[in-house]
Amino acid sequence: MIIEMIENATVAQIGHVIQRVEAMGFSARPSRGANRTVIGVVGGAGEEDLAPLAGLDGVEQIAPLSRAFKLVHREFRADPTVISLGDFAIGGPEFVVMAGPCAVESEEQILETAREVKSGGARVLRGGAFKPRTSPYSFMGLGEEGLRIMRMAGEDTGLKVITEVMAPEQVPLVCRYADILQIGTRNMQNYALLEAVGKVRVPVMLKRGMMSTIEELLLAAEYILANGNSQVILCERGIRTFETATRNTCDISAVAVIKSQSHLPVVVDPSHAAGVRAYVPALSRAALAAGADGIIVEVHPRPEEAMSDGAQSLTPDGFRELMDQLRAMAGAMGRHVVA
Repeated sequence: MIIEMIENATVAQIGHVIQRVEAMGFSARPSRGANRTVIGVVGGAGEEDLAPLAGLDGVEQIAPLSRAFKLVHREFRADPTVISLGDFAIGGPEFVVMAGPCAVESEEQILETAREVKSGGARVLRGGAFKPRTSPYSFMGLGEEGLRIMRMAGEDTGLKVITEVMAPEQVPLVCRYADILQIGTRNMQNYALLEAVGKVRVPVMLKRGMMSTIEELLLAAEYILANGNSQVILCERGIRTFETATRNTCDISAVAVIKSQSHLPVVVDPSHAAGVRAYVPALSRAALAAGADGIIVEVHPRPEEAMSDGAQSLTPDGFRELMDQLRAMAGAMGRHVVA
């Protein structure tokens, strides 16, 4: 259920309704638009018990939500969610680029990469300190030392830092170093982890599961919002199909579908979708054309030496060439990519 407040309802009116909702055993999730506030009601005994609240001062109506994902849906929030990260935001007019290696390998590697992608126009440095790998014998990351290196590189360049968290008990640790928490494809339906990141106030990028539907992705995001964290970015990173020419199949239509159903920002991961360096620029341009809010792309100073995903990583020169293409496209679409 949602409680729609009258236009320009006062803080006192909104606060009183929230107080009454929580006193009845429900959780209240307010969403403030330009002129109107909507209060999402989660949990509790029976939603029919909310009927008396319709008479409270400032309440316009109480309405059911028709979708299983309530807080994520545009019925709950008509205005797009914009996630502020200092001097830029994800979900606004800027097409935000996140870039860096798949894995943190050394301090030298990360500093070199961070400076390269910063000069190319990236806003966020990506890199994995904890690496979930298909093989138990593959490189699994440097752990907390990797987090420390990422934080140092972020401070050196002014880039924000995004890195993956893999388990609920890791959340406090990763929050100390990262500006954005990443939930990887293998953990999209790790509900304990989703609840844990929902309890912090750090932005979360949720990657679509490799065999998950769009609805399942939105329901996974609902877990995070239902636990109190509304700063969620959805990521299309390619899904498994019968096609073998690419590592995964980039479902570019997911950008349009999600934008029509949800207020959350959407980014595309062309590196994991393609798995082939040569295809990454085309998928990046397609993401911008489809209306995505940004991309997260892999860049390595020497891809042939990479300990993970070298075949899909752009070189610094390739990254700068891609950024020039994106700037030209964005300008034609009334958007911009940082110079």
